[in-house]
Amino acid sequence: MKREALLAHLRSQGCELVREGGSHSIWRNPATGEIQAIPRHKEVKRFTTKSICRRLGVEVPKGA
Repeated sequence: MKREALLAHLRSQGCELVREGGSHSIWRNPATGEIQAIPRHKEVKRFTTKSICRRLGVEVPKGA
């Protein structure tokens, strides 16, 4: 999945960017308080996308 598509999905689910790290972006779901690192690759692997969404407590995108 494209990284930008994943970030757009997270925004639509209510997640927000906390900060930019060295090689990852740190995102948080205010509803659950969960924090997750998103790698800065053009493509994020399907397994990684599913894992990120599950940890943040949002639904997995259909393209993943």
